[in-house]
Amino acid sequence: MTEIWRDRAAVGRFALLHVASLAVFAVPFEWSLVGWCAGSYVVRMFGVTAGYHRYFSHRSYKLARVPQALVAVLAQTSGQKGVLWWAAHHRAHHRHADQPKDVHSPRQGFWWAHVGWVLSTEHESYDPRRIADFGRYPELRWLDRHHWVPTVAVGAGIWVIAGFAAFVWGYLLATVLLYHATFAINSVAHVWGTREFDTADDSRNNWWLALLTLGEGWHNNHHYCMSSCRQGVRWWELDATYLGLRLLAALGIARDLRPYVVRAGQRAA
Repeated sequence: MTEIWRDRAAVGRFALLHVASLAVFAVPFEWSLVGWCAGSYVVRMFGVTAGYHRYFSHRSYKLARVPQALVAVLAQTSGQKGVLWWAAHHRAHHRHADQPKDVHSPRQGFWWAHVGWVLSTEHESYDPRRIADFGRYPELRWLDRHHWVPTVAVGAGIWVIAGFAAFVWGYLLATVLLYHATFAINSVAHVWGTREFDTADDSRNNWWLALLTLGEGWHNNHHYCMSSCRQGVRWWELDATYLGLRLLAALGIARDLRPYVVRAGQRAA
């Protein structure tokens, strides 16, 4: 906790991105720019939820090697570091959820859980043994070391294809929104919401976070059955990531989607 602001370069880049995103007020407004922002956000959020989280962290479905690498690239377009770094820390989170060894519990401070742990030097490395199942692939190790390449490529591509205004909306603003929606699962979803299951942590279900994160807001459901590819349990709990993975399974890209299992004697309230 004492090292929260020690990585000044990371803090500087994070602050600069937020300041740069304010350029949305300096470029002429067009509805097409909102489309760039929404499209960039949704596609890259799917990379976070289906890639970083449900695939690399929890192995809740299977992919062949080429689609696996492509999902890793898509995840890293979000600018949230490498897939091995992300998944290793997330596995540590589940192992020690809301306990002293949790890397981002709000019990250590809401701001720490939301973004402080990412900007700290305390967690800039990870235990490769925790992610050895994916660390054996050289292409994933390369992507993890050069995690900035996919996100820079997307930003540059948007600028070249659609111009500076689209870059501001479709990359700068969309990336800031991606950051805080993702980070809110670590902070907000462990503080505010409802609990369908009696888990040993503070996880909560939060419907508006579920909308913003394509289903990740059903966080208490997820902590109850973390291996499941599905997080929305009830029919009305929209889980857009799961629907997307069902489509990929129908196309023969994803396979062996792991089901949601409620143990005997327990059910959603």
